[in-house]
Amino acid sequence: MAEEESTGENRAPTGVIEGSRSRDLPDAEVARELLRQMALIRRFEEEAGRQYQRAKAGGFLHLAIGEEATIVGTTSVMEEQDYLIGTYRTHGHAIARGTDPKNVMAEIFGREDGTARGRGGSMHIFDGERRFMGGYGIVGGNLPIAAGLALASDMKGTDEVTVCMFGDGASNTGNFGETMNLAALWSLPIVFLVENNLYGMGTSIERHSAVTDLSHKALGLGVPGERVDGMDVMAIRECVADHLRTARENRKPTLVEAFTYRYRGHSAADPEIYRDKAEVEEWQQKDPIESFAKRLLEAGLIEEGHLEQVREDVEVQVKEAVTFADASPEPALDTLYDNLYVVGGESEGWYAVDERTPDPFRGEREREASEKDRVRDLHEAGAAYGGQSQRGGGGSSDGPAEEEDEGRPVDEAQAEEEGSVDADRGAAEPGDQG
Repeated sequence: MAEEESTGENRAPTGVIEGSRSRDLPDAEVARELLRQMALIRRFEEEAGRQYQRAKAGGFLHLAIGEEATIVGTTSVMEEQDYLIGTYRTHGHAIARGTDPKNVMAEIFGREDGTARGRGGSMHIFDGERRFMGGYGIVGGNLPIAAGLALASDMKGTDEVTVCMFGDGASNTGNFGETMNLAALWSLPIVFLVENNLYGMGTSIERHSAVTDLSHKALGLGVPGERVDGMDVMAIRECVADHLRTARENRKPTLVEAFTYRYRGHSAADPEIYRDKAEVEEWQQKDPIESFAKRLLEAGLIEEGHLEQVREDVEVQVKEAVTFADASPEPALDTLYDNLYVVGGESEGWYAVDERTPDPFRGEREREASEKDRVRDLHEAGAAYGGQSQRGGGGSSDGPAEEEDEGRPVDEAQAEEEGSVDADRGAAEPGDQG
């Protein structure tokens, strides 16, 4: 282990990653900021995991603890106008692009002050203002979207570059090959960056990819690649900076394979039975934060105790983010279908079956449906049962109310009001089936 640490090498499935980059240190101010950002992301992720265990967040939670150097090294050399698009493990990516940790935590909590007003949750962080174009829950789903972003920049004649970050498992999807082919064919200004943490969920790369050196995987489709030590923030910075320059000046797509490791499971629900403790401990010896702090100390860019002070500072920042998220209101129940696309005013949407009520109604009529006593009471009862705060505006949390006076359910009465059901219970419109 001592020899590996001194050479800065990481063991790969195909051998050893040699340090192919000079990794010269920047000035003290930049170096300290890189260290602070990595420490902030690490502490944020740890706290997000703790809050998830306290049932403050729903859905799934994917933490990037251990991968901070890849995130910060990449974003630190991007221009403000560049686009970044990631996967479902992107809390740190948004923070590194400048999104306030308070808003990221609020989104994880599903609150109104989140980056997507609580609609996306942990897996779909988004900040269009900072050109962080979101996390995506579909493996490889961000690849063609990234190509679309780069194509738009090319058609507008701007020098924006799109950086698309994805996991090793996504390199096996059909989207990967199709996107690489089009990016090369159309000479798109894009940098594809594979965050290779050795596992596609719980399947090791040797078992899910015939080609384990992913930097070569797109070469036959016209996209050359380079493998880099993803645990070294300076190696990542230098490598990605060169690839951004190629995309910006030569309008050519390239691929970077950042060889990294996550210290936690694939998600918070992962029992991690596919890897042993010794492997994790070996990679923890290469911790990107500790290693970089040690190097800065030896170079005289920080003093003894600097990292501890940074950790104290980010601890306060993360605690403030939790307090902010806790105080943020939950989205109103009747806003569930806001901002969904409906074609034309004359062609209404579909009948939605809301999980909070058995009464079906058109999705875009959510607000109207929620004004009816039965639906509102069911909403309130469901919220109370789930332990959420009681909503105002009437209704009881003791249980669902009786059917309407006419003896008919809400959806039938509503349908008749819309003219889609005859008074004598005639046949329904064709669009009402299903």
